[in-house]
Amino acid sequence: MTRMEFTKLNFLLNSKWGSTVASIWIQCTSGSLYTFSIYSQTIKSTQRYDQSTLEFVSVSKDIGVNVGVLSGLLYDFLARRTTTGPWLLHLLGSAQCFLGYFLMWAAVAGLLPPVPLPVMCLFMFVAAHGQSFFNTSNVVTGVRNFPNNSGTIVGIIKGFLGLSGAILIQMYGTIFNNKPMSYLLTLALLPPINTLLLMWFVRIHNTQEAEERKYLNMFSSMALVVAAYLMVVIILENIFSLQSWVRIFIFVVLMVLLASLLCIAFEAHEKNSGRSFLDEGSPLIVEPSPEDTTEKEDARKDSFNNQRTNLQLGENLNLFQAVKTVNFWVLFVSVACGMGSGLATVNNLGQIGESLGYTSHETGSLVSLWSIWNFLGRFGAGYVSDYYLHTRGWARPLFMVITLLIMSIGHVVIASGLPGALYAGSILVGICYGSQWSLMPTITSEIFGVGNMGSIFNTITIASPVGSYIFSVRVVGYIYDKEAWDGNTCIGTHCFMFSFLIMASAAILGSLSALGLFFRTKNFYGQVILRRIQNIQ
Repeated sequence: MTRMEFTKLNFLLNSKWGSTVASIWIQCTSGSLYTFSIYSQTIKSTQRYDQSTLEFVSVSKDIGVNVGVLSGLLYDFLARRTTTGPWLLHLLGSAQCFLGYFLMWAAVAGLLPPVPLPVMCLFMFVAAHGQSFFNTSNVVTGVRNFPNNSGTIVGIIKGFLGLSGAILIQMYGTIFNNKPMSYLLTLALLPPINTLLLMWFVRIHNTQEAEERKYLNMFSSMALVVAAYLMVVIILENIFSLQSWVRIFIFVVLMVLLASLLCIAFEAHEKNSGRSFLDEGSPLIVEPSPEDTTEKEDARKDSFNNQRTNLQLGENLNLFQAVKTVNFWVLFVSVACGMGSGLATVNNLGQIGESLGYTSHETGSLVSLWSIWNFLGRFGAGYVSDYYLHTRGWARPLFMVITLLIMSIGHVVIASGLPGALYAGSILVGICYGSQWSLMPTITSEIFGVGNMGSIFNTITIASPVGSYIFSVRVVGYIYDKEAWDGNTCIGTHCFMFSFLIMASAAILGSLSALGLFFRTKNFYGQVILRRIQNIQ
């Protein structure tokens, strides 16, 4: 490499495009929680747990990853003082990930005596909580770097997190086939090492560059290519028995596809080099500009009934100010209904398949393909909502209304118990569940401001495990146990029908809540957010 090439590489890695690639690569190894089924049976057998006991470990996982208020508060505090704030969050996340998984591996490998259930739950909570640090740092940095394409960048970063489960499963099948104990040790080492190597390049760049949308679309296209490739591979693996050399080839091609993202970053950086509209260090929508202030004043005058709402929309509220608003709790209810019922679905796919007469092979395929549907929702909702906001001026909460309505249809389809209904219903629910993970952070940044986005959106995320507990334990689990003919196993459509009709009703309630948020913010999106985007473009 010549000196000039080295200089270009150095500038790239210190640009927003280099930061984006680094964030994506970190996300690709951050989805270890989606592979819980690989090592859960090993934990169960070595620690002499029963199935009910193992469920507590699984719930600890869901709580740990979704309670990220601490990571949000830390990010918001650091981001106001330095552009290198994301580094500390990645470092703390790596430490938690290593500690949690290493202690779990030590217990499974016999280096520790069988640990009590609360201790194992603590190990899992710590490992999962580390992922919330990765997620906060990558998502909020992406929004700060691309504030006018926030839906698209959140969709890309969240989408690759959704794909990470399938990526890690490919690694497991290639290197650690039938060795879950070794895989558990790898989870203690690979994500932290990968993050420590890449975290130096994830930083905030307060610049606006030409043709950002074009190159983000290229990242989006590559994400779709990776998702399509993984889906084809998953289907082939469930049809044929692949030899080891074929698995190695498949994995190498996957790594090449992920590495090609750097080529897009190179092209974007070369095209925009020296053409930034704002200098490094100058704030971008951290404080409202005079134009934005005038726009907000116009929006306030549109409707007397919406006056108090518009006084707060778009301002950089802190967590305590946001919690006092109606918009915060309306969004919280929508998230609890959507994400909660979605989590309850994926957590029970195996038992649903068993009750409907699906083979373990078929239900395994459903679980594997869930990550693809999850990705399509995360990526698609961000991209589509950005497109219609830019071209039609549609307020983003409208897409939360639509996706939650479609999710309710998916729940009804599953409840019907008809042949193939579980496949069709899981696709609808999976895509719409993933959509919420893209829409919610983006909406949060727009109506509460980006200044304290980390702490606010992580607090709203608590609605996910709250909803999961209500629907999984109080609805699905309770009704299943009542319907079980021998007190343990239930066979037939009646096992889950009423549960999914309840969750369909909850998704409709979440959609109505999101509809209320849409009407409360419609004028604001049309007169402030859209005009701000048009002025910059």
